[in-house]
Amino acid sequence: MSVARASRFLDRRALAGLAHMRFSTSHRVEGSYSGRHQSRQQGGAGEFVDFREYSGGEDLRRLDWKVMARTGKAFVRLHQEETNLVCTLAIDGSSSMDFAGNGSSGRGSSTSGSKLEYAQYLSTALAYIIGLGQDQVGLAVLGEKLTEHLPPGGAPQHLSLVIDQIEKVQTQPVTRCSDALGDLFERTNRRGVLLLLSDFLMEDLEETFAALRRFRHRRLEVIALHLVHPDEESLPETGTFRFIGLENEGSLDCTPSEIRGIYQERFSAYLTMVRQMALAAGCDYRRISTSQSYLESLGGFLVERTG
Repeated sequence: MSVARASRFLDRRALAGLAHMRFSTSHRVEGSYSGRHQSRQQGGAGEFVDFREYSGGEDLRRLDWKVMARTGKAFVRLHQEETNLVCTLAIDGSSSMDFAGNGSSGRGSSTSGSKLEYAQYLSTALAYIIGLGQDQVGLAVLGEKLTEHLPPGGAPQHLSLVIDQIEKVQTQPVTRCSDALGDLFERTNRRGVLLLLSDFLMEDLEETFAALRRFRHRRLEVIALHLVHPDEESLPETGTFRFIGLENEGSLDCTPSEIRGIYQERFSAYLTMVRQMALAAGCDYRRISTSQSYLESLGGFLVERTG
């Protein structure tokens, strides 16, 4: 697999250590060609359909040793009950994702970048890993409406387009995502995985999770990756600051010590609420701090998915 166009968010050398890992689904999926994931289309109940070249890290018990002895190459046997993964990466494009704390632009590996940059590094890496696994990946950018949509595809040229569009994502001063998710739902006609990267700082939080619940009712797997900047969790210790709303809420001048206690209490309650709403909607939930390298977050996520 090759990606035609370079992206500042794609570091192939850094991802080489994760190239042997695969993004797996914990539920049965539907697909159009043979792959590595369990399918709802049982058909021949385990009937052999094809061979595929062995990929490092797979179960050696699946190797066809007779073919290997005859050809000198490692192949695994594919059966009717296995299929490809179809995944849509949905990125929250609201202005709250521009928050970068007191740092400047970084490389998705520390507190120096915005939440959007972190999402771009992480989603680009995910798209790349999914492509390496010969699976299909698509993209949706969520604002007040669906501002970008690329249906899932598996060709190298399509992956290149997805990565290119991730690099171009820009935020809008909106506080709602549910309508965009509703639009995406209407355009989604295949089961698979919807993976949402968001800070969930939105006015229509209940409506957003109600929209995600519709995907679950259609038997898609929904994964909520909750991005949190460390400066959101803990206010600065000293000094006077101006807090500026990124979605046209105005500004507030104050000393953090004046509000630290009540702020941290409310933010903690908000984190708990988001997690509970995600689980109640049937989503898999994972909170990610942008203080952690996106490579560490991705590695931990992939290990968790493979069990």
